[in-house]
Amino acid sequence: MSDKTGLGNFFEDFRVGQSIAHATPRTISEGDVALYTALTGSRFAITSADTFAHSLGFARAPVDNLLTFNIVFGKTVPDISLNAVANLGYSAGRFGHRVYPGDTLTADSTVIGLKENRDGKTGIVYVHSRGVNQHQQIALDYCRWVMVRKRDHASPAPEAVVPELPDAVAASDLVVPAGIRVDQYDCGLSGSPSLWDDYQVGERIDHVDGMTIEESEHMMATRLYQNTARVHFNQHAEQAGRFGRRLIYGGYIIGLARALSFNGLANGFLVTAINGGRHVNPTFAGDTVYAWSEVIDKLTLPGRNDLGALRLRTVATKDRPCADFPYQTSDGRYDPSVLLDFDYTVLIPRRA
Repeated sequence: MSDKTGLGNFFEDFRVGQSIAHATPRTISEGDVALYTALTGSRFAITSADTFAHSLGFARAPVDNLLTFNIVFGKTVPDISLNAVANLGYSAGRFGHRVYPGDTLTADSTVIGLKENRDGKTGIVYVHSRGVNQHQQIALDYCRWVMVRKRDHASPAPEAVVPELPDAVAASDLVVPAGIRVDQYDCGLSGSPSLWDDYQVGERIDHVDGMTIEESEHMMATRLYQNTARVHFNQHAEQAGRFGRRLIYGGYIIGLARALSFNGLANGFLVTAINGGRHVNPTFAGDTVYAWSEVIDKLTLPGRNDLGALRLRTVATKDRPCADFPYQTSDGRYDPSVLLDFDYTVLIPRRA
């Protein structure tokens, strides 16, 4: 048997401080942007129209930040999570230099923590990953932790190192694109009259609409991101697995939830931070995704009285509308319908 093919890293292959440069570079095209729109239905004006983006000080419509996130994430999969049982969470995610069609992204990761699980069969790997453009400007950096299988259950456990990660990205650490302005912001074109001033901390918003996932759509989305995790692709293998079928990639659920949030948060035009997130229950083709959001905090930005930020928790559900805001049961566990609990920050205009 040839040794030229890769089987990915197992838990015992990682060490704290290890740096990994991920293959392969990816030039983002207008076709990628169009396909992302087709797969998620995203309607945010800044990523839909060059004219609207230009009125805010952008050269043209930037790439949706969650498309950037998924592409960078996909770069890391062959080295970090090819042998994963589950991706467990995110933290400290910041979007930096804006990305346009024609930009080329590469990714690298540093292992910042390791902890073997009690069963001795798996362990948690904590990584800090970055996506940079062709000029070595950081487009995105974030942390995530993932449960990875061990190759040899008898291999000794490493010293446990669990990094301290922030609960949220502070307002002073948010990256506001240089030159951004909102004096010409057109709420008629954006799709909503509601601005920063109109939201209240603790407010919950039912985004109303639902979207059913087709088998072909999630397969195409995962290929778009070049995510090679077998659990999303190989039905021949997965029919003998825990669920008997392919799982929907969690990043696709994030994209769908963000797209659904347009109805109620249309002026939250730019995702600027990922504070945290959990994929709570598995999703399969045929499930219908709904979403609701809670305003966790209203942030003022240093030196800006025209632009603010909302820290949001968006919860996605399957086959359950969100009028009653399903989240947690009386004993503190997630409701079985909950797929995603995603904590992120968006920029939004303030009233003059």
